[in-house]
Amino acid sequence: MDLADQQLAGSPVVLARVSGLFGVRGWVKLHSYTEPRHGVLQYRDCFLLSEGRTEAARIEEGQRHGKAVIVRFAGIEDRDQAAGLVGLDIAVSREALPELEAGSYYWTDLEGLEVRHQSGKVLGTVDHLIETGANDVLVVRSGDRETLVPFVIERVVKAVDLEAGVIEVDWEWS
Repeated sequence: MDLADQQLAGSPVVLARVSGLFGVRGWVKLHSYTEPRHGVLQYRDCFLLSEGRTEAARIEEGQRHGKAVIVRFAGIEDRDQAAGLVGLDIAVSREALPELEAGSYYWTDLEGLEVRHQSGKVLGTVDHLIETGANDVLVVRSGDRETLVPFVIERVVKAVDLEAGVIEVDWEWS
């Protein structure tokens, strides 16, 4: 689909954030949320998001660079132009993402879900997730309190009901 024809239907799915500059020819570093990190490069046509503003963009070139990913957007030719991109989110429409297997979830779909113990006691809501290497971790907020819950299906996470907006866990907290 040509970018001119593509629209950002529904809520955007953020894949990365422009985290810094790289060189003098318009390249930027990305903090990628995709797995693997360089997976963001398969989405050449994307959107740049900033404080309620959405702008169509195209990744002209991109590659892995150590643990980071670097890209150059179409129309960005120098460091000064690239500096205006730092801090922007890179997103695609949900329709651009592949279908997941049963039991797999996009992190963005888990954020905002209520987390409750099997007994019915509510722990809070998923604020965000973090990757630890061993497993992903739900960061659950309730007021000022933050609780970390391993996102380990079957052992800790007993059920995820996206329609009801609930994650049921077997995890003790104080």
